[in-house]
Amino acid sequence: MADNDTTQNESEPELVGLLAEFETPEDLVSAAEQVREAGYTRVDAYSPFPVHGLDEAMAIRPTLLPWLVLAAGLGGGAAAIAGQWWTNTIDFPFLISGKPMFSLPANIPVAYEVIILLSAFAAFFGMLALNGLPRLANPLFRVPRFARATTDRFFLSIDAKDPKFDDEETRSLLSSAGAVNIEGCSETSEGKRLPRFLFVGLLMAGAVSLIPPLWIAKARLTKSDQPRWHTFIDMDYQPKYKPQNATTLFKRVPVAGTVARGELQEDDRLYRGLERPLTQAEEAANDDEKPWVTTFPLPVTAELMLRGRQRYNIYCSTCHGRAGEGDGLVSKRAMELQQGTWIPPVSLQSEPIRKQPVGQLFNTITHGVRKMPSYGSQIAVEDRWAIVSYLRALQRTQNATPEDVPADVLETMRDLK
Repeated sequence: MADNDTTQNESEPELVGLLAEFETPEDLVSAAEQVREAGYTRVDAYSPFPVHGLDEAMAIRPTLLPWLVLAAGLGGGAAAIAGQWWTNTIDFPFLISGKPMFSLPANIPVAYEVIILLSAFAAFFGMLALNGLPRLANPLFRVPRFARATTDRFFLSIDAKDPKFDDEETRSLLSSAGAVNIEGCSETSEGKRLPRFLFVGLLMAGAVSLIPPLWIAKARLTKSDQPRWHTFIDMDYQPKYKPQNATTLFKRVPVAGTVARGELQEDDRLYRGLERPLTQAEEAANDDEKPWVTTFPLPVTAELMLRGRQRYNIYCSTCHGRAGEGDGLVSKRAMELQQGTWIPPVSLQSEPIRKQPVGQLFNTITHGVRKMPSYGSQIAVEDRWAIVSYLRALQRTQNATPEDVPADVLETMRDLK
């Protein structure tokens, strides 16, 4: 019997407020002023268009929403700066070209984006919270006349939870304020409780939502020998074509024995430093026994010499030194470390190197020798010959004889003595 009474009481309508209807916006503003002067605080007005003076009549205070947006923006910006500082200076410091671990200008873009994001969230969710939204139902919508609030009528509602609310006194006040119609708004308590299946579903969804952060925390705090899991594989494996890659669009099968246009390189003197093609026996012989060219296959000019000096200083001087004596900066540093793995480069001023034909020097630059790597793919053919021409001049400056000096210059030098 008690259960039946409880169910019956729960289903009875409950008065939640009064809704007063007015014909003109002036009547609405006047009624709002009278209700405010009477001491009512839980009051709201509804109009099909903005009514000037209504906010002052209802004594509506400025909303807190701008302050919420400001706090969220400042907090988000500070959190973004702090997160980047912690990541770059503490969690994963990485020195790049001597740059500081943390620089404010470099971190402004991320902070700016976070400020915008959190400000937007604060504006959206703050508006919902301050307005008591979302609401699954509104008792006002059960009043048929309230539909005219969007066309030609003006309404004022007083909540039953207002400390001064009394059904009869409040109706009398609204009637004296000029209301053409007053209706009570009621709702039942039936259906207010959350269904059990929905409660269980939300609980399970909350438990499942904890899995991703826990999985991320585990992956961060542990080590694994397996490759990382690709969430978006298109960033690592992009559908694009690269040079010399296989493709299903068409078949690229090179014809045997063909050479690209302009890449035939028939001239053995220019491209290989040889007087003629090598025989099978000569290919297996030592470099000293091969038919290297002894003269340059292209004109030796001042421009070629200057080009050779520039290329030599870029590619050769780091190990062989500016004078070719094997005392370059890389070699000096390696000798200072004394790690036992460095082989000092040969002096280009030594007699065996000076006696090598220019073709053999060109071949050494092209294919490398011993610890020296190949530079054929980095230095053009003409630049390799330019380096050889400069090397010959460099060797001659360090090993010159009186016969190499012009007679007039030699005579002047003798007079100076």
